[in-house]
Amino acid sequence: MDKRIRLNILYDYYKELFTDKQQSYFEDYYYSNYSLGEIAEINNISRNAVYNQLKIVEDRLEELESILGLVAKKDKILQLLKNKIDQSLFNEIEDIL
Repeated sequence: MDKRIRLNILYDYYKELFTDKQQSYFEDYYYSNYSLGEIAEINNISRNAVYNQLKIVEDRLEELESILGLVAKKDKILQLLKNKIDQSLFNEIEDIL
């Protein structure tokens, strides 16, 4: 899986565990596709400070997933259900998860 996609999925699960600033930097970079320089300028900080905060968030997302495994558990549940129930019910459950 592409790193960017994986980080976005992990972020959807764990974003509330980060500060407002970290969330803002992550969303600006990964959702709005701003450059490090643009984020730095908007927030009146250095480009390096933005990079460091993004690196902290990225590393922490991977750490949280390795400890809690919420995304892996969801994927495992969906895989088990996929072969056991009809497609319309599976689609409804997938939307909830």
